[in-house]
Amino acid sequence: MLDHHRALIYTMVIVSAADRTLPDSELHAFVEIVGHLPIFEDFDKGELLRLFNDCAELMSRENGLEETLKVIKSGLPPKLRETAYAIACDLVATGREASQEELRILDLLRHRLEIGRLAAVAIEYGARARFQTL
Repeated sequence: MLDHHRALIYTMVIVSAADRTLPDSELHAFVEIVGHLPIFEDFDKGELLRLFNDCAELMSRENGLEETLKVIKSGLPPKLRETAYAIACDLVATGREASQEELRILDLLRHRLEIGRLAAVAIEYGARARFQTL
């Protein structure tokens, strides 16, 4: 079972791994999220690389994505599930254009974390607005 920090990190990892690329913008957002969101204030940032690798190892197993989604949900209290979805949307939005794989992961997360459709749309629009360019 994961704690909430690990569950949020795992959420970021599965979104980042969705299209099998890790552009600089996404990596920068990953570091910014962990460095600046209040939920990570008491997180040991030295654990970040280990957790990234632990999640990648879990995902590489048979049924790895399903297992990762299960441990993410079990590690998140209900009040942090929308936070996890918002973080996932922010990571996708940094790429300017969402891939089909990223959209699939967002959909899986939304359903697994039991995020209502209306709340999900609001979170998605907020992420798009924050990362909009001319």
